[in-house]
Amino acid sequence: MLFTPFEIKETVDMFLRHKLDVRAITMGVSLLDCAASSGIECRRRIRNKLMKTAGSLVEVGRKIETEFGVPIINKRISVTPVALVASASDDADYVPYAQTLDAVACELEVDFLGGFSALVQKGVSSGDKILLDSIPDALASTNRVCSSVNVASTKSGINMDAVRRMGEIIKATAEKTADRDGLGCAKLVTFCNAPDDNPFMAGAFHGMGEGESCLNIGVSGPGVIKAVLESYRGASFDEIADVIKKTAFKITRMGQLVGMEAAKRLGVPFGILDLSLAPTPSVGDSVARILEEMGLGATGAHGTTAALAMLTDMVKKGGVMASTHVGGFSGAFIPVSEDEGMVAAVRIGSISLDKLEAMTSVCSVGIDMVALPGDISPSTISAIIADEMAIGMVNGKTTAVRVIPVPGKKAGDWAEFGGLLGGAPIMAVNPASSSAFIARGGHIPAPIHSFRN
Repeated sequence: MLFTPFEIKETVDMFLRHKLDVRAITMGVSLLDCAASSGIECRRRIRNKLMKTAGSLVEVGRKIETEFGVPIINKRISVTPVALVASASDDADYVPYAQTLDAVACELEVDFLGGFSALVQKGVSSGDKILLDSIPDALASTNRVCSSVNVASTKSGINMDAVRRMGEIIKATAEKTADRDGLGCAKLVTFCNAPDDNPFMAGAFHGMGEGESCLNIGVSGPGVIKAVLESYRGASFDEIADVIKKTAFKITRMGQLVGMEAAKRLGVPFGILDLSLAPTPSVGDSVARILEEMGLGATGAHGTTAALAMLTDMVKKGGVMASTHVGGFSGAFIPVSEDEGMVAAVRIGSISLDKLEAMTSVCSVGIDMVALPGDISPSTISAIIADEMAIGMVNGKTTAVRVIPVPGKKAGDWAEFGGLLGGAPIMAVNPASSSAFIARGGHIPAPIHSFRN
């Protein structure tokens, strides 16, 4: 017998009771061959290529959902960083590129399209500068386009001029979407060591080392791991580490099956499987509740970073055993607004920005979906970014910042973003000024251990 009745019931329970799902299938598409000296021609080529390459993405995803009984929450597209493609044109404003991408995303019915992006960890080209200047208007005038900027890497250090600029861009984007609680910033990520094969928004783009197209998949399942741990209360860390690893293995095998089938039907190579635990605002789908199931009174209590470190490591170990195509982030996400357990911890004062920063040293990404007071200065936003970039640079890992200054609101107020983005209490920030620090500009050099060849 291929599967025992127990294994079949276990899998059914994962879907029906514990919110296991495929969080996203993301088709990556190279736009390098769309470059043209005319911006109008470049955008025409972009539209035609995306319609041809990704035209059946949503249809295939829906058919697999029906046939396999596996929920696929989001169907998405990632493209070559637009700054690289548009820089060949004569355009001085890249907002029309974002609007073209948004129109295609709407027509194809994909949830998000990522790649309005630039890679400026070492320097800013003329095309990069135009894209950076275009971000606030681009995100304010589109609904499905996501943007990301890589400002640091372990190899190159931290571009502090770009960090300073990102603080200004985030503030401007919030103000341009003030009527939606600064929603534009929820579609904007600042990275250190951005992965080329990330299927998760808002930071997804089709990296320079990627082929013409591919299908990446992101699976989730915090509810499954939480449910399993409920049977191990009082068990040692050795025991719960082992059961997390085994559960991650099962989740990953399911994801790989769906991803490879989707790639086959779309006629593109299977790229990577990102096995990150990605929460949603729904009760029972929370990374924070997993940490509390380990014995913490609330996420943010002393011991939280250790618990998160073990969870992330065991998820990676189980996933790597289950698939030879693991990539992206692969670990545990801790976005505040998208995790009801994180929201609860903020409400009772158990977690602060400082504790979040410590947790990001061992998780998959960074300070994610955090609502900040509307009167925060651009330099303070930049300083938050600089701290997070330093963690990624020194540790050789991907870190990111996605913060939302909410115009007109202060610490303790509520910000609502809707859907999978959720909502969150606005967190307090350190009132001391960082303006002179950010004003220095230049580069923070790469760490000594980056010199390997």
